[in-house]
Amino acid sequence: MTEAAISIRGLSKIYKGGKQALHGIDLDIPRGQIFGLLGPNGAGKSTTINILAGLVNKSAGEVSIWGFDIDRDPRNAKASIGIVPQEIVFDPFFTPRETLENQAGFYGVPKAKRRTMELLGKVHLIDKADAYARSLSGGMKRRLLVAKAMVHSPPVLVLDEPTAGVDVELRQQLWDYVRELNALGVTIVLTTHYLEEAEELCDRIAIINHGRLITNEPTRDLVGRAQEKAVEVTVDRDLDAAPDAPCFDKIELKGTRTLVIIYDKSRVNAGEVLAAVQKDGLGIVDVSTREADLEDVFLSLTRSANG
Repeated sequence: MTEAAISIRGLSKIYKGGKQALHGIDLDIPRGQIFGLLGPNGAGKSTTINILAGLVNKSAGEVSIWGFDIDRDPRNAKASIGIVPQEIVFDPFFTPRETLENQAGFYGVPKAKRRTMELLGKVHLIDKADAYARSLSGGMKRRLLVAKAMVHSPPVLVLDEPTAGVDVELRQQLWDYVRELNALGVTIVLTTHYLEEAEELCDRIAIINHGRLITNEPTRDLVGRAQEKAVEVTVDRDLDAAPDAPCFDKIELKGTRTLVIIYDKSRVNAGEVLAAVQKDGLGIVDVSTREADLEDVFLSLTRSANG
């Protein structure tokens, strides 16, 4: 099916008091992808997710989930999505097993088709199945929320800052499970403050700032937009000052023999930069480069949107 997993048209939200959180967002999230929804705090990500979850009413626009309009067919729209919220919220007096059983009941999953123990196994909580949820660590609670979102086997899973406060090992386990779900055809929508996580996981990334969509493109293309590149050059003798050349955007001397040069890779290449260093009669002993990453792009896009 070519239809988007989530389709958003002209989505706006004005809260009581006049604060406009979303300004006419148009966004299609393709089926089968891991899709990153990024933006600074207060950009409108959580408002968008809360509208998808049915927790916030939109002011204008249309939203459909797996082809079901959230206004005309709310039951099927809600059945098509699982949401892992940023806040850790569930009844502390239920065990993980009871939490998943109750959630499956809310979605009308017949007892014979419930996958409670299977889901607890996937999130490494089998041994905690009958412990009170309030006795679980923060990382365990967050993994329980992922299992809870999957009880009705939705084709779309939204993870809102899922690894906040989770240690590195548990984060890795969580991403392994997310990749496994995605391999089975589940569309994943991810918001995260860890940009290296988005760069590693996401097929495509959209960035929201001040309630407006400022970009939506494949992750590789987005990272490729970073034109600034840094090269660190160690030369064969001590320097009192850094040399200059037209192809350097910026140069600084680190210690007495190492030059850190910033250049625009759309304008010049590394060979020209090194030739400019050697032109001053300097011998090059060592070279290392740093490619721009998603963080550089994110900062440059959100800065220009602020301007």
